[in-house]
Amino acid sequence: MKDHFSYRKSEQLKKIDKSSKGSWDSKIINVCDKINKKEDYYTTSSCSGRNLIIEEAKEKRDDLFNFVSHDLISFEELKDSLVKIKSTKLFYFRVDPCIIHVACRTLEYAQKLHDIAKDAGWKRSGIIASNNRFVLELNGTNRIEMPIMNGGKLIVDDNFLEVLVKEANRKLKISWELIDKLEKSLLS
Repeated sequence: MKDHFSYRKSEQLKKIDKSSKGSWDSKIINVCDKINKKEDYYTTSSCSGRNLIIEEAKEKRDDLFNFVSHDLISFEELKDSLVKIKSTKLFYFRVDPCIIHVACRTLEYAQKLHDIAKDAGWKRSGIIASNNRFVLELNGTNRIEMPIMNGGKLIVDDNFLEVLVKEANRKLKISWELIDKLEKSLLS
């Protein structure tokens, strides 16, 4: 009998990174490696969290991303990115929390990893099941999303931007702490 899970895992781990960034986030690679070394799991996608400026649109496209950083940002960096925008469309500033998708051999394995993640602080997580495939989606909860520019003009002042940068960086650090806690939990 063919082991479909092991075959899918082997094929997934051979794939090149197709993300717009083009590489793994350094802050999440260790936990993904630990998951991928386990016989009954493999990651299908991940992000350690990011700050971005994105143009409002009905469909998702890579060219809508005006600024993306998977690291802490400075006021100057954000302000410089905003000043370069020449479009009159609506733009949002967003902090996306960490996320990991993990394919699991069985529902029981998915539940086991879900429980480990929950104990490590991953509150917003769930199992997606279809056709004997089980994917655990682990989501951080530290998100910001707000309009920041419209009609070619900033709709917030510099004082607000300074507070926004501090809060965005704080939320990214919380995502990284979640990743570290999960990595430590996987060791035990």
